[in-house]
Amino acid sequence: AAGSCRRRRLAPLNEDNGRFLLLAALIAAYLSAGATVFSALESPSEAEAQLRWNRTLHNFSRIFNISLPELRAFLRSYEAAMAAGIRVDALRPRWDFPGAFYFVGTVVSTIGFGMTTPATVAGKVFLIVYGLFGCAGTILFFNLFLERIISLLAFIMKACHERQLRRSGLLPPNFRRGPAMSGVGSLVGWKPSVYHVLLILGIFAIALSCCASAMYTAVEGWNYVDSLYYCFVTFSTIGFGDLVSSQNAAYQNQGLYRFGNFVFIFMGVCCIYSLFNVISIVIKQVLNWVLKKFKCRCCPKCHKSSTRLSRRNAITPGARLRRHNISVDTDGQYDSDTEGRRLSGEMISMRELTASNKVSLAILQKQLSETANGYPRNVCINTRQNGFSAGVGALAIMNNRLAETSDSR
Repeated sequence: AAGSCRRRRLAPLNEDNGRFLLLAALIAAYLSAGATVFSALESPSEAEAQLRWNRTLHNFSRIFNISLPELRAFLRSYEAAMAAGIRVDALRPRWDFPGAFYFVGTVVSTIGFGMTTPATVAGKVFLIVYGLFGCAGTILFFNLFLERIISLLAFIMKACHERQLRRSGLLPPNFRRGPAMSGVGSLVGWKPSVYHVLLILGIFAIALSCCASAMYTAVEGWNYVDSLYYCFVTFSTIGFGDLVSSQNAAYQNQGLYRFGNFVFIFMGVCCIYSLFNVISIVIKQVLNWVLKKFKCRCCPKCHKSSTRLSRRNAITPGARLRRHNISVDTDGQYDSDTEGRRLSGEMISMRELTASNKVSLAILQKQLSETANGYPRNVCINTRQNGFSAGVGALAIMNNRLAETSDSR
């Protein structure tokens, strides 16, 4: 058993790699399950539509005495015209300034409806350069929007919590935020819950989608379910392009509708992007919980003898320095059994292990707490730093934001 545990310790599959592989396996299973469901739902309808189309095609060829090869050649020309943006009914110009602005908006936001595409070589080359910087800048904007929406929610939740404490008599009526709050015990340990942020963002996204769907139902003539479907596909930047708003030649109150369409898409994309990032933290916590269940059960037994020997041995020259550099819990509390007296060669404490498993959730909670309380908390986390230690993407920007300890923030 000791040999097997030693081989496991030497294996390169650490917690980060295990989380990555577990997530990859779950995504593969999720994709397979989704493909199975959609295949069962949509395949019969597709087969039936194909049969109806073949029947219609043969009847048309027989009634009007047109050969099938000629009829198919005409239909191919019609499909090419549709790809170029030509329709039987009159549509708005695709490449006037409002149409082009709508197009670049779908490009930089990565929605990519596909109803408008460059036809010239110069346009395609310019799109590559334009999209490279435009998409990067827009993603950065979404990340900064995420930080500020979390800060706003933290201040609102903090104000509601203080109001509740005043009503219950736990806070003096003349209480002010600032350094004086450190003496109020009921506020020192309070943290806005990340799940409350998730709930608020979810409610706001649903309300925004419902309002936008009502507008699209009234103006575009879609049914309400199709409008909700369009809102999710657009706000999540999936952008299938089967339903696209503001494409008719004319609308009643056209200028007002275009402005409302832009505002709804802009706010919807920002809100759904923030919601996705908060959900990703919860998913990561689930992965950490699953990994914790798969941890080696025999490793503590294997290290028990070496742990006892290390406690009996004399302290090595670097032990005192290591003892002071050992990581501290996020709230500044020490483990009474191990913190402050850990010797060389000992295992890490369960508090450190739990804190490392919950670092993503603690990071967002700390952002909420620091922003709501109006001052940063000093946190000492002893980790190996490298170029990617804080991760990449929106969570990395949040981590860097939370790591700031300057008084100017």
